[in-house]
Amino acid sequence: MTLNLSTKLQLILSRAVLWLGVSLFTCVSARAADLERYRIDPDHTFTFFEYKHWGLSLQRGRFDRSTGSVEIDFEARTGKVVLEIETGSISTGVGLFDNRLKSSQFFDSERFPKIVFTSNRLIFDEQNNLQALEGLLRIKDVSKVVRFDLHHFHCRFMPLYFARACGANGSAKILRSEFDLGSYAPFVSDEVTLWFNLEAIKE
Repeated sequence: MTLNLSTKLQLILSRAVLWLGVSLFTCVSARAADLERYRIDPDHTFTFFEYKHWGLSLQRGRFDRSTGSVEIDFEARTGKVVLEIETGSISTGVGLFDNRLKSSQFFDSERFPKIVFTSNRLIFDEQNNLQALEGLLRIKDVSKVVRFDLHHFHCRFMPLYFARACGANGSAKILRSEFDLGSYAPFVSDEVTLWFNLEAIKE
């Protein structure tokens, strides 16, 4: 059977569209495969904070329960980190002080049970080492852009989990008054350093 010119052109065009669709699907699938997903290990993840107490000493407290996830594409140098911190898990070693910090005067844990940091910007250096996370930190009903500088970041296969895992340590400085936590400033320092120790297991 002889095909006329119009039919031939339609056939060529349909094949081209099919090839383009397959190529795009293959590229998207390949990029998706490069995106590694990790679940934060709550047993090896916690956050703590430092502040100056009346200029006398540097005091510390911590939050014992955290959850979240990590998505990272090392080739594209992109990803997303979500860290959720339970405000009710705050621990200073003094029960009376813990209760004060959980109250409406500070974290108001009943109304705002979580602090959430969501980073959609991963910052790498020229050697492709992850250097910092930048994103929104939400405390109570206030959200602000915060940069956490990483002091350590490493990934490896963990025989304990039979999976790849990544760990990081990072810190950021904030003004607690900007998050409706400003009681007793400036006698107790307004500037607070937030630290996190994080481990995450590949899904």
